[in-house]
Amino acid sequence: MTHPLRLGIAGLGTVGTGLVKLVQTNADLIAARAGRPVEIVAVCARSRTRNRGVDISAYAWEDDPVALARRDDVDVVVELMGGENGPAKALTEAAIDAGKDVVSANKALLALYGQALAEAAEAKGVALRFEAAVAGGIPVIKSLMEGLAGNRITRIKGVMNGTCNYILTRMEDAGLPYDTVFEEANQLGFLEADPTLDVGGIDAAHKLALLAAIGFGVQPNFDAIELGGIEKISIEDIRAAADLGLRIKLLGVAQMTGRGLEQSMTPCLVPSDSPLGQLKGGTNMVVIEGDAVEQIVLRGPGAGEGPTASAVMGDVIDIARGLRLPVFGQPANSLAQAVAARATASKPFYLRMGLIDKPGALAKVAEALGLAGVSINRMRQYGHADTRAPVLVITHKTTRDAIEHAVALSLKTGVVVGEPVALAIEED
Repeated sequence: MTHPLRLGIAGLGTVGTGLVKLVQTNADLIAARAGRPVEIVAVCARSRTRNRGVDISAYAWEDDPVALARRDDVDVVVELMGGENGPAKALTEAAIDAGKDVVSANKALLALYGQALAEAAEAKGVALRFEAAVAGGIPVIKSLMEGLAGNRITRIKGVMNGTCNYILTRMEDAGLPYDTVFEEANQLGFLEADPTLDVGGIDAAHKLALLAAIGFGVQPNFDAIELGGIEKISIEDIRAAADLGLRIKLLGVAQMTGRGLEQSMTPCLVPSDSPLGQLKGGTNMVVIEGDAVEQIVLRGPGAGEGPTASAVMGDVIDIARGLRLPVFGQPANSLAQAVAARATASKPFYLRMGLIDKPGALAKVAEALGLAGVSINRMRQYGHADTRAPVLVITHKTTRDAIEHAVALSLKTGVVVGEPVALAIEED
């Protein structure tokens, strides 16, 4: 097969522009590895006149993404617009309906509508690939679907949002408060248009839903993920963690248990000398555990023009080679609806709260923890300059339910000021 594979690209932002550059720069290499030339024939974006630093004059222009999907001279539609609804969803559905293969970087769309889109694509006999939707340039989806296909996956965990990891490591390295680093990240263009998608853990949770679907053979279920962001993490938390030999990470964990599928994306404490603890800046890391392979660690850039365009091109080349795989690694109609389960494994917790500076306040909190069945390993009260006395508690192993009960009882004592912060300590 020597005729070119013809691409229609919808979205010419950072990733779309990066893909155009990659096709133009590495055309000979891509053709050699794909077994046929790969060329761009048409593009679509919000603005035709914007200077993107790349020449797109040779490509047909479409104002309407759906029209791009229906062009007779397009074999593969590359969806790089983003957004869980609207034009991105309409484009993807139109492309599948027209019998076109689709490559997407849209984790939100696939986390929420992936099952329906997978069923439609497989019914049409077309590919729907999305390596770039998870962990940027790291080939984690290909690893799960291909290299680890013979394994029963037992757990998937990792740091999957580079912006959050940048904020947390920058706070530690520079000794800066959250609000200062948040604004710095915003000025650098690291944050989504809606920053809550990043710092609220939503973006990373979309990715976890997709990995869990592939790893455990289930339908994506974003709504079942226990979700927490990094907005409440203070510089005091960062410093206290460092004193304990720990670092705070927004950590995703998915594992199948006898009660169902546990999925969480929450801030946690990890040992500073662990692979996850040593992860700096915008780098991502995914740890996959399987019954045969035991454990593998994948690390690399989680975003950016080049890394994400690289992941998109990997999918395009697979399609050019004729590789056809079910969207989530097994036929969509065989994916189970997983029972959602809350994590019950016991682990230590970090608990930080502010107390009214008066006699007996600390004793009341200690009593509340005891009533909830939470045993205190260490307790430290820090110096302060006002009427609020910061208190740090490290518990013995306990459950998330017990910690939440302890916090609720502590708030009823009348001595707690502000909202407590409770973080699990992941020891392995």
